[in-house]
Amino acid sequence: MMPKFRESRGHGVNFYTNYKNFKNQKKKLLLFSTGGTIEKIYDENSGSLENRETVIKEKIIDRMRYPYLDFQIKAVMAKDSLHITDHDRKIIYQVIKDHESEDASMVILHGTDTVDQTLQYCYEQEQQAKKKISVPVVFTGSMTPLGFVDSDAFQNVVEAIQASQLLEPGFYLSFHGQVFIPPMLQKNREKRTFEKKL
Repeated sequence: MMPKFRESRGHGVNFYTNYKNFKNQKKKLLLFSTGGTIEKIYDENSGSLENRETVIKEKIIDRMRYPYLDFQIKAVMAKDSLHITDHDRKIIYQVIKDHESEDASMVILHGTDTVDQTLQYCYEQEQQAKKKISVPVVFTGSMTPLGFVDSDAFQNVVEAIQASQLLEPGFYLSFHGQVFIPPMLQKNREKRTFEKKL
């Protein structure tokens, strides 16, 4: 049992230290992309922003120093989250469960328009599951595409990676310096961020 060292009163989020890291051992981190604004790139031919292949490695991971993390990056789908269906959510949840045995923290890139719905789906599946998720699974996204100067994508991905190393097993959303637990979260379109559902 990993010892807790701090509790966030705002959201009831528990953190723990992983003493395996104190031996300077490299750990695997699984990063799954589903598309969303964070992964949209500019198409010069059409003049539009589109979801295609994941660009997270070259845009963020390769620019950071993570000597003790071994990133495994996989694209589950490349969809605007407005087009993600319950069938897609089933696929996302199944991918997470299929890789749980690898004993690696996970970061999921997801569009912000419906990430709360996908987290709600995962939450409901966990309530019915006999065995709860055994690793931290941290969702994140961005309000502005990664390639834009004023994008919040870099901040959110880096924070989600850090959160995945500190949080207890469970499902979370990391966004703009906050960590939320489903189902107690909602998008505030006026402030262009997420907040705790009261």
